[in-house]
Amino acid sequence: MGRYVNPGNQAFRRIAGPDYVDKTGLISLMNSRVGGDDCLVCVSRPRRFGKSYAVKMLTAYYDGSCDSHNLFNRRIISKTESYEEHINKYNVICLDISGFISYARREKIKLSDVPSIIASSIKKEIVAMDSEAPEEKSLEDCLIHCAERSDGKPFVFIIDEWDALIREAKDDEKAQTAYLNLLRGWFKDTTFTPRVVAAAYMTGILPIKKDGSQSAISEFDEFSMLDPGDFAEFVGFTEDEVMRLCADSPVDFEDVKAWYDGYDMESVGAVYNPYSVMKSLKSGKCKSYWRKTSASESLISYIDMDFDGLQETVARLIAGDRIAVNTESFGNDLESFDSADDVLTLLIHLGYLTYEDAGGTAHIPNEEIRSEFRHFLTRKKLNAGWVSLIKRSQKLLDDTIAERGEAVAEAMNEIRQEQYAPQFYNNEQSLRAIIKYAYIVAVGQYVKIEEMPGGKGIADVVFIPTTLSRLPAMIIELKWKRTSNDAISQIKDKGYGASLKPYAGNILFVGINYDDKTGKHTCSIERV
Repeated sequence: MGRYVNPGNQAFRRIAGPDYVDKTGLISLMNSRVGGDDCLVCVSRPRRFGKSYAVKMLTAYYDGSCDSHNLFNRRIISKTESYEEHINKYNVICLDISGFISYARREKIKLSDVPSIIASSIKKEIVAMDSEAPEEKSLEDCLIHCAERSDGKPFVFIIDEWDALIREAKDDEKAQTAYLNLLRGWFKDTTFTPRVVAAAYMTGILPIKKDGSQSAISEFDEFSMLDPGDFAEFVGFTEDEVMRLCADSPVDFEDVKAWYDGYDMESVGAVYNPYSVMKSLKSGKCKSYWRKTSASESLISYIDMDFDGLQETVARLIAGDRIAVNTESFGNDLESFDSADDVLTLLIHLGYLTYEDAGGTAHIPNEEIRSEFRHFLTRKKLNAGWVSLIKRSQKLLDDTIAERGEAVAEAMNEIRQEQYAPQFYNNEQSLRAIIKYAYIVAVGQYVKIEEMPGGKGIADVVFIPTTLSRLPAMIIELKWKRTSNDAISQIKDKGYGASLKPYAGNILFVGINYDDKTGKHTCSIERV
């Protein structure tokens, strides 16, 4: 049993306890590809979305140096026709690329030398495993010898954090080129790959780096947060899996859903962040566990890249908007940003945004990620644009709570004149868009609900204070070419306040009207 070649099943045995959520259906997907033209798979997901768990599981299943039946006999994979055909039938090369980078940094070795270290480490174990392997020849020749000997087995390559070197050496073209050439030699060489490689499964945060407009290793089928394909079920926890976990926990399922849901996949529905779900169930608290990942440290630096008014776009995302994103130009790396779309696409891959393919839009997925964006708003070093936005939004909220209707109306007039306002400002829907932007500081202090049923109708926008807030609730009714008093009357006549039961604190009725003839807003406010 080696460290990189046939490492056995101990790593999976450690995690396959009573709390393990059975994701062995992934093995069946891979079994259908083994030995075929589509045997090379790259799956990219955000940090803490279970990538390493999948690596440990696949290694334990395919590794021919051990017997893993006792780990899989009661799992989903055991009920499939391919189970016995492939279990423990291969040589496995399992690599964690981030581990090699850590070693290089400790030993003060250049990152451009890491690919050679990877190759020599594998060759050393191959020669130790097979005394007849031609030690004087290349790693590739040794692998061919092992795979084609009379009792030989082909290799399954399993690579965790495949893109770690691309990310860590983002400014080192020599290191990136050497690493990509190593992978091309394994997976793109027609004299090597068909003879040695039964399958490959790579995980990473980013899809495979582009070489021009094409993937640098084009033979791989790629499945990402933009297009998870058949692998969508294994991106994270499904809703059924989370409901089963919550059934045995004091944590309420609806709280877990609000905090960690939001990554909707067309074929499977809701997908949850597995790391955060398990942390919340163990601690009994729903809160943000995202900040404990290194990915969170990068959010501020990416937003500060103010391409094409990116910061205004982020403000709209925080306010609850869905933003159209062109994901095609992103180079799948961390250095070649040319537009706001490139940065937004990166935020999708990092899990800060979720993407809806049908409409080509992105939005903030859940409360955990919203809290990370709120954390951005509270940092001390904000640029002048953000400082102005937050100060004005805070004044607007203060004026609303103090029932200063004229000040609120004037703020609406100012925002109407800015670029954020919809191009066609001609209905209540466009007025609602401005309301979301104007009250951006309410994020975190309130739960905002649009078109909330209550009484005899549907309230336009309702702000319900969080449990930690002492602010009054707000029901905002919007009118077009009417009066703000008409809006207040509708709130009362329709009984919209009933939507807030059992809330028992103060409520502000806020009526806002826009007169297209004068080009002005008016606002009336009443406290109940």
